[in-house]
Amino acid sequence: MCLGIPGQIREIYESHGTRMGRADFGGILKEVCLAYLPDIKTGDYAIVHAGFAITQLDEKSANETLRMFRDLGMLEEELGP
Repeated sequence: MCLGIPGQIREIYESHGTRMGRADFGGILKEVCLAYLPDIKTGDYAIVHAGFAITQLDEKSANETLRMFRDLGMLEEELGP
C-alpha cells in the first residue's frame, strides 16, 4: 500500500508477540499491524499505511475517504483484488 487507507478493524489477535488484526477496506480484508494503536478495538476505524495502522479515525470520515478512493478507482489498485 502506498496510500493511507481507512479500514475497520474486524479482528484483533497476537502474533509472535505483536498485536495484529484483520481490517476491512470496503469489502477487502487485509492483515494489519496494530502495534502503534494499543487502544484500538474491534469495530474501530484506522488509517493503514504499508500494513501498519497509524491513526484512529471516526466512521464517517473513514467511509467518505473509502468512497472517494473507490470513485477514483484507487481502492482496488492499492489493495489488489
